Order: sequence, then C-alpha cells, then structure tokens
Amino acid sequence: MENMKPRPQGRSGAPRTSRHGPAKHKKRPSSAPRGVAFRSDFDPDGPLRLYGLHAVEAALRNPKRAVRRILMTENAENRLQAVVTERQVAPERVSPRDLDRMLGADTVHQGALLETEPLDEPSLADLATKADTAGPIVLLDQVTDPHNVGAILRSCAVFDAGGLVMTRRHSPPLDATLAKSASGALELVDVALVQNLARAIDELKEHAFTVLGLDGEAPTLIEEETFAGRVALVLGAEGKGLRELTRQSCDRLVRIGAPGPLASLNVSNAAAVALHASAWRQRQG
Repeated sequence: MENMKPRPQGRSGAPRTSRHGPAKHKKRPSSAPRGVAFRSDFDPDGPLRLYGLHAVEAALRNPKRAVRRILMTENAENRLQAVVTERQVAPERVSPRDLDRMLGADTVHQGALLETEPLDEPSLADLATKADTAGPIVLLDQVTDPHNVGAILRSCAVFDAGGLVMTRRHSPPLDATLAKSASGALELVDVALVQNLARAIDELKEHAFTVLGLDGEAPTLIEEETFAGRVALVLGAEGKGLRELTRQSCDRLVRIGAPGPLASLNVSNAAAVALHASAWRQRQG
C-alpha cells in the first residue's frame, strides 16, 4: 500500500473475541436470568457471535444470515423493535451485566448479541458477474487489522464495489470485531476468501479484469485510469505495501495523487479514495 509508518496490525487493543465467543463459566451466575446459558470459550462447533446495535441490526436485515439465538437488553430490543418484528425472532431478555460476563467487561455490545453462522462465500466468478453492474473488486494483500478491513468494507458498501477478496491466512476473521468496525457493511458486501492472492489475480484476468495495484511509487496516477470494463484494485498492508509477487501479478501499478507534504494514506483511506476515483470516472462515462 502507499507507504507510511505502519499502524499496528491485529486487534489494536480491541477486546479479544473469537468467532465462537469468550469464556464459559462452569456454573451459570446466580444473577443471570433464567434460560440464559453461558457458552464455552472457543468451542470449534459453536456459533459466530456478532454484537453491537449496527452489526446486529444489519445481520437481522440480511435474509442470508441465519439466526440461531439472539440476546438483548430491554433498551436494545426497543431500539431494534422494527427489525426484530420483521425478522420474526424472539430475543432472550438479558441485562447489560449478563452480556459483559459473556463477552468481557470491555466489549461495547450495546445490549445486543446475535449467535449466527458464517455467510456463504461467493466464488471469484460470482464477483466477476456482479462487477458488470457494480464498481471494482477490491483485493487485500495481507491487510491484517480488522478495523482497517472493516473500514474498507464500509467504503466498498458506500461506493458499490463488486466485492472484497482476502486470503484465508494473514487476514482477520469475519467476526464480531470486524463486523462492528464495518457498521453493517459485512452484510452488504460479498467477501471471497482465497488460498493464494496471485492465483486469484490470474483467475480474475481470465474473467477479463484489469488489475490495478496501488503503490505510492507508481508512475501513473489512479485519476488517469478510465476504469472501463471489469476492474480489480489491489491494496497492500500498512508499511509493507504490495508483496513482490502481487506487484508482478498486477497489470499495472498506480498511485493516488498527493500534493500535500505527506505522500501516503492509511490503507482504509486509500481504498476509499481509489473507489471514489472509480465511481467518479464511471459517472463521467
């Protein structure tokens, strides 16, 4: 990506949660309401947990998102009453302290917790078809910070990107931390996970994509691109930028015009600028 002093990758101090939830109490706390069970820590067969009002509301509005169990405080249920009624689900009533025990006292759950399943993954061919009526596909080369990826998903939703592609390794899980950072965009943007990014780029080329890699040292400005036909944008991790094999796999490298004293952007901001440039070009015809 456009090189700048790297932002720490990983959880960035966020509460540690897995897709399967935090620690289990061997005994249900005496203050827990009747019927509320406290699940084990990292149960490999357990559900994916999403929390926070925006993330839970977006998940409930997504007909593709299964609802296994939903826990809400009275206040959260009142705020989400419309979507709860529309989805025809019956939340289990809990207190904020119950959710603190389940998720950790530092978790900003806003009184809402949904237990669900991961969404079905689209294929690259699926994303190629969608790109015919949407914006570019965005590919991430080892961007590991879930907050950055969540922000990129938001930009993909705002600018109607054709989808997001990440590697199965060296990418954050599609869990509650990322979903909360995405503010509902995880339910709106198709995310494909691939084993090898270079092979994924080659496959996209077989689907007639032009693949543009963002690089702060590239000779060509992204603003000069026409964005005609199917386009894929590849962004690298903070600090490291695009790996060499990824750079070689792209059709060409482009940079964002930066007349200011700093010549680079955070990866999520760069994604937003690149998608805006594409949307502007497409509007110009």
